[in-house]
Amino acid sequence: MEFPKKVYYPAIYHPEEDGGYWVSFPDIPEVLSGGEDIAAATEMAEDALGIYLYDLEENGESLPTVSNPGYVSVDEEGAFIALIDFDYLAYKIKNGNQSVKKTLTIPSWLNSLAERENINFSQTLQESLKEKLNV
Repeated sequence: MEFPKKVYYPAIYHPEEDGGYWVSFPDIPEVLSGGEDIAAATEMAEDALGIYLYDLEENGESLPTVSNPGYVSVDEEGAFIALIDFDYLAYKIKNGNQSVKKTLTIPSWLNSLAERENINFSQTLQESLKEKLNV
């Protein structure tokens, strides 16, 4: 299953007595987060959503259906709705930078030429893949 590049989920910011906020996602009740102010709560909510959605993708599971924010109701005083986005590529670049060993086969004449020119095979492959994938 291919996930969209970017997805937006409505989140409800619930005020806390100490001035912070805890954040819930109506479409994903198991994801909760919070912070000492709106900025921190948003950053933590983005992180919590990212971890959850990345895990779904890694396990081949489907995305939860996204509610129309216009139909999400907030009855709690001081609470409000905001959209939290998740960008798969940005998340993978930020959190998935561990190296993976790949074995490849090239013609011996090409190998000889590249070694003579001191070409870094890993760097060249990475650059070529990024160009090919437009990332």
